[in-house]
Amino acid sequence: MAYTFCIANQKGGVGKTTTAVNLAAALAVAERRILMVDCDPQGNATTGLGIDKQTLGKTLYDGLIGAASAEELTVEGQIPFLRIIPARVELIGFEVEMVAAPDRERALKSLLDQVAAEYDFILIDCPPSLSLLTINAMTAADGLIIPLQCEFYALEGLGQLMRTMNRIRQRLNPALEIAGILLTMFDKRTNLSSQVAEEARKYFPELVFQTVVPRNVRLGEAPSFGKSIIAYDAQSAGAQSYLELAREILQDGRRRRPVTETVDKEAATI
Repeated sequence: MAYTFCIANQKGGVGKTTTAVNLAAALAVAERRILMVDCDPQGNATTGLGIDKQTLGKTLYDGLIGAASAEELTVEGQIPFLRIIPARVELIGFEVEMVAAPDRERALKSLLDQVAAEYDFILIDCPPSLSLLTINAMTAADGLIIPLQCEFYALEGLGQLMRTMNRIRQRLNPALEIAGILLTMFDKRTNLSSQVAEEARKYFPELVFQTVVPRNVRLGEAPSFGKSIIAYDAQSAGAQSYLELAREILQDGRRRRPVTETVDKEAATI
């Protein structure tokens, strides 16, 4: 049965899609069976893996409204062991159409349960908001990965995300855990990046991954070529960081970090 990661942060531009695409690729390189789920109407994870959205017959939207099975939606990724359920702009309609539907928060979980036994890991890329789509992703997930940008105001809003997650644990998904907080866009040339990293480790000492993703030009270039950083430039610092993150997840068992009352108290102080 797959272990499902939800990659979420309501702040935009923190590296959610970059993390989802490249961690999926790094785990696939390790010969784990991976399903990448694009749960963002912008569909950036879809194009980031080289899929032409205009040629798609069905997308995640069709699965969430019950018009297609999960198996019908999956397409091959660019490397062995990696498949993806793509998304397009029509996914916006899910929130409007399902607003009064019973169990609307569990639509994604029901869809993924159909194929969970076929994969080792499922990674869900969330939109930059605490919307019904993000709630669906957290309800379907076993662990939450939070990308945290190493820039000013990075910790702002993190407490809100933690509290939202705890409410979902209380109402919808008691098994949801924090897989880890991932420091992204780290620039070793600036004091600011080091300060943000220090603050994150101070507030959440048991939750921050040891792996740090640097600010890297090649990471920014890869999506424009429809490739993960692993396929685009496996020797780059960005690729090496995501390969290291995959090793940390596989070796250290950090994907199973429990949520505690202490986390909620720490988040409330930010």
